[in-house]
Amino acid sequence: MTRKPSVAGTFYPGRADELRKMIQGFIEAEAARTKAVAVVSPHAGYIYSGPVAGAVFSSVEVPDVAVILGPAHREIRPVVAIEREGAWQTPLGEAAIATELADLILERSSLVENDPAAHRLEHSLEVQVPFLQYLRPTVSLVPLCFSYDAAFEELEEVGRAVADAVRASGREVLLVASTDMSHYVRQATAEKLDRLAIDRILKLDAPGLVQTVAAQNITMCGVRPTAAALVAARELGAARAELVRYATSGERTGDYAEVVGYAGLRIV
Repeated sequence: MTRKPSVAGTFYPGRADELRKMIQGFIEAEAARTKAVAVVSPHAGYIYSGPVAGAVFSSVEVPDVAVILGPAHREIRPVVAIEREGAWQTPLGEAAIATELADLILERSSLVENDPAAHRLEHSLEVQVPFLQYLRPTVSLVPLCFSYDAAFEELEEVGRAVADAVRASGREVLLVASTDMSHYVRQATAEKLDRLAIDRILKLDAPGLVQTVAAQNITMCGVRPTAAALVAARELGAARAELVRYATSGERTGDYAEVVGYAGLRIV
C-alpha cells in the first residue's frame, strides 16, 4: 500500500518542479557533510521552517535508510505507531518502507504497533521525506509516530529497541527526530525557553529534555520522539550534538509577537 501525501500543496509545493526548486533554495550545496547518527529537524510549512531543515540536512550524509520519529498531532491508539510495509509518496516520487528494519523494531518493543491509519493525516513525519528524497533519491523509510501520552520509561524502551534493531540490520541508518520548538510566544520568550531545551539535546540528555520541557512549560511538540531518538543515538555510540541553526517564524513573517521556534541539530 502507498501512503499518499497529506500536506502536499499546503505545507510544501504539490508540484515536483516547484518542490525541487524550493528545496534547492534551502540546501547548501557546498556545505561539508558529516556522517551522523541522528538529526533534529522542524516540521512546519517550508516557507517558515524550510531554511532550518535545509541547513541541518545539508550538514549530514543521508544514507539509504532513515528512521523518522515524529509526534502525533491527533490522538492515536498505540504508544508508538509504525508503518511496516509499502511506500510513502511525495511529489518527488515514492520512498519505500524498509520493512526488514521495521519488523526488527516491532520484534523488540511491544509498545510499537503496526498502524498505518495513525500516519495517514500526520504531517510531522511527511514533511521530512522530500528533503531526504532530494539528497538521497533511493532513500527508504521507517516511520514512527509517538503518542502525546507516552511516558519517559516508554520512550526509553522504544529508543533502545530502535538502536538494537538498527544494529541487527547491519545497515547505515539516519535517525530523524521531527519537532518544532516553542509555539505562539514572543520572540524573546521563544529564544529563552528553546535554549533550555536545546542545551539538554546538546548534552544528549533525554530525561533532562523531558523534565525541562515539562517544568518550564515549553510547547515543544516533538519532545517525546526527540527524547527517544536521543536514547537510540546514545545506544548507537553518539558522542555529541551540534546546533546547526535556530530560527523562528518571526524571521520569515516579521511578526515577533507570536512566533514558533525551529531548531536543527546534528548528532554524531
